Amino acid sequence: MVYVAFIAIYLFGLIGIGVWKSTHIKTQADFAVAGRSLTPWVLVGTMLATWVGTGSILGNAGKTYETGMAALILPLGSFLGIIVLTQIAGRVRDYETYTVPEIIGKRYGTGARMLAMLALIAAYMVIVSYQYNAGGAVLETVLRDNAGQPLLTTRTATIIAAVFIIAYTALAGLVSVAYTDVANGVIMTLTLLIAFPVLWVKAGGASGMEASFAAMGLPDHMTFWGVYSPMDIINFCLPPFLLIMGDANMYQRFSASKTSAGAKRATIFLIVAVLLVELLIVASAWVSASMIPDAENGRHVLIYASREILPVALGAVMMTTIVGIIISTADSFLLVPANTIVRDFYLQYLKRDASEKHIVFVSRVLVVVLGLIAYWVSELFAESETFFTKALYAYTIYGAAITPALVAALFWKRATKVGAIASIASGTLTTLLWKEADWVQRLVPENFYSATDEVLPAITVSVVCLIVFSLLTSRDDSTTAAAASA
Repeated sequence: MVYVAFIAIYLFGLIGIGVWKSTHIKTQADFAVAGRSLTPWVLVGTMLATWVGTGSILGNAGKTYETGMAALILPLGSFLGIIVLTQIAGRVRDYETYTVPEIIGKRYGTGARMLAMLALIAAYMVIVSYQYNAGGAVLETVLRDNAGQPLLTTRTATIIAAVFIIAYTALAGLVSVAYTDVANGVIMTLTLLIAFPVLWVKAGGASGMEASFAAMGLPDHMTFWGVYSPMDIINFCLPPFLLIMGDANMYQRFSASKTSAGAKRATIFLIVAVLLVELLIVASAWVSASMIPDAENGRHVLIYASREILPVALGAVMMTTIVGIIISTADSFLLVPANTIVRDFYLQYLKRDASEKHIVFVSRVLVVVLGLIAYWVSELFAESETFFTKALYAYTIYGAAITPALVAALFWKRATKVGAIASIASGTLTTLLWKEADWVQRLVPENFYSATDEVLPAITVSVVCLIVFSLLTSRDDSTTAAAASA
């Protein structure tokens, strides 16, 4: 009951903040970019809580249970991506936009803007869907009878998680999300800093872990080098690298910053924060894995460790932290596509003269509609894939489709609308077809195909199309000339 009490207090607190902040929402800027009022420290907190989500706390942690110490390399993609992002943050804030497709549309035109919007929605619905699954996994773990049997079915628990996430996001948009994210980020960091040494001691240190893994028939779990092949590292680290460089959540927060200098400063601090938290998550999962011989429990290694290994009070805080991570990521990835549809489609083609009150209303309705679509996607993915696999797939859809054209819009003056459209379309199609179309497998050498996930072929095709088609059409593309004079 301690776990239930902690989580209930946290959830009711969030709803209370959402209801209170909802009374302050008057304009689209308030709902979408918090009135462009966020300071660097608030930005660090909200970006940290948004990025470190289910892909980390369940995806990377689950992969760590499978492979052990070698998983400490998994945060590499995020770390390198944020370093690149420091050079992007200020430029994004200076654009004075609301969405990533809007940036792409300003540079490349309507066709590229619409394709970017569709790719964003597809990727983000997958990401939100597995946040629901993760929230359901937490509820299913916490709510058990005296015999240890779940009081809720997996589906019921997932529905409850989805309803809460949708309701909280619809209430107050980024205004409430940003400030509760700061609290989530601080609690998450402190909890992991305390939990890791506690887990280390309980595991008996390195010698105790080595003995435990040997008894489990997993001696390689104490090995860092040689577990992952070079292609494995590319498959695992490239998708988050590409996503974070073009993540609409990050760009939305840059746009919410008071100044471009503040956005860049926040991103520099974010490098250290993300690396610390991501490494603590993997390290905690690695140590916990040595105390969990049952692979079924290992699927949700940190959730299980919170309930069964850590002291009750610390475990309850850890469990609440996991809930906070899931919610902060889900509401951000749900808010962005809603704002994107409003800004890039509704106001462009259906109601250009909409009042601010009407825009906020439509935004909230879209949060609900997209939330329901994400739940349908969660049903499709419920049993078919691990959290790690789902995360990499969603990251690849977005990273291969949008990131090349987006970065080129900011830094390469010769990029053209034809090149951007070719890049977005080819990146998306390659991701979708790589493992699904039989004819692709017949065209590609077997050794390369079996070792390679979607990300490497998708980003390669996307970048090549962007460069080749841009160079072929640069003389005829008016957007290049406009960009050069900007």
